[in-house]
Amino acid sequence: MTTKTKKNEFSPNDHVVYPAHGVGQIISIEEQEVAGMTLELFVISFEKDKMTLRVPTHKATEIGMRSLSSPDVVSQAMKTLKGKAKVKRAMWSRRAQEYEQKINSGDLIAIAEVVRDLHRADDQREQSYSERQLYEAALERLTREVAAVSGGDEVSAARKVDEVLGLRAA
Repeated sequence: MTTKTKKNEFSPNDHVVYPAHGVGQIISIEEQEVAGMTLELFVISFEKDKMTLRVPTHKATEIGMRSLSSPDVVSQAMKTLKGKAKVKRAMWSRRAQEYEQKINSGDLIAIAEVVRDLHRADDQREQSYSERQLYEAALERLTREVAAVSGGDEVSAARKVDEVLGLRAA
């Protein structure tokens, strides 16, 4: 009977976070026949990426799909942004891998850590291309979730995140 409880966890029109893609919206729950078996699927739309994803309902929590963060978690993420950057002395490739894992974890606090660690103030040295890519990916995930949780748009969420990063101790 576990499938019943899992299924009711998410419903159409809910905003959810899919670890590898960020915030999406469940459009519907449909049944589809795959290899002779009938599967129940969440149909999730990622408007920004013009992408639709179908996730089996019984696998959703297993793969890390979750509801939006609570406002408490968002304020915790904002506190994380204010902190001092913690850049490890490891090789860039190793750090880049860790940042990538944090971004794809779907964990808002971990994503905020990446934004904090890769953020550059105007007076700091230029970022490499790969640093910039990771920073923008993390910033976009953070901003989209902050916008979805607050019910506002991404522009005001981006402004809020920028403000917090601007206040940060260098």
